[in-house]
Amino acid sequence: MSARDLTPEELRRWPLPKIAVATDKEIRGRVLVVGGGAQVAGAVLLTGTAALRTGAGKLQIAASASCAIQLAVSMPEARVFGLPETADSELAPAAADLLVKAVGRSDAIVIGPGLLDDASAGELAMRLLRGDGPPIVIDAAAMPAFVRAPDRATSVRGRLVLTPHAGEMAGLAGVTKAEIEADPLTAARIVAAEVQGVVALKGAETFIVSPDGQAWRYVSSCPGLATSGSGDVLSGIIGGLLARGASPLQAASWGVFVHGACGLRLAERIAPVGFLARELLDEIPQALCGMQC
Repeated sequence: MSARDLTPEELRRWPLPKIAVATDKEIRGRVLVVGGGAQVAGAVLLTGTAALRTGAGKLQIAASASCAIQLAVSMPEARVFGLPETADSELAPAAADLLVKAVGRSDAIVIGPGLLDDASAGELAMRLLRGDGPPIVIDAAAMPAFVRAPDRATSVRGRLVLTPHAGEMAGLAGVTKAEIEADPLTAARIVAAEVQGVVALKGAETFIVSPDGQAWRYVSSCPGLATSGSGDVLSGIIGGLLARGASPLQAASWGVFVHGACGLRLAERIAPVGFLARELLDEIPQALCGMQC
């Protein structure tokens, strides 16, 4: 079974939940971004800003205590939680206990931006997602735990989106990067079935796959998107769409397309290569409006 091409026509037949004129920030959804280790603290700013630019109403950021004040000043739109950290200034797994109320108030969670240590990030994510809760985007170092210990991740099945690139997918699937690049669609289908979640396998060709094997393909003609921080923006777009009420599969599909459209807009305005991930953020509202308005 091949993948269907993700086109504007396909997405217009699959419209996002509408935002009513008479709305407020609570109705538009609350996103919780969990990440921000000291070495890549700014990743949560990219993710959180992307979620707000996508239309989410409220933003919470959970980050290492040593970064929290700087993040709060840099992102005045967000409530920022400064949490326990490891010796390497990564978020400690014990931080999960302090986020129970924040998780319960959230309509979508993004876990992983700016976290580098698989062990601590994975354990944090597992503890954070016990029981029922909102849909979740898992990115970066938080992803491997969901493949290595699927029995511990049963409570998140059906509400999960993973966003690996080929190198990360190789680690998830236990094969080489070259093997992933040779047959990315099969790899994405295997992992999606194992975790019972949506997989968006990023690359020049991005494959979005549901747990039952349905698949869409988005072909990018914008090499500039292969830049540091671009994946954090994508995770935020998906998280924002989840908060607005899109399903995991719909949010991932629309998110990939809108992310690509932002890159094309910058390629035309600046250059095909050399724009920054932070510059994608201002393009999100217009890219979305171009699909919906």
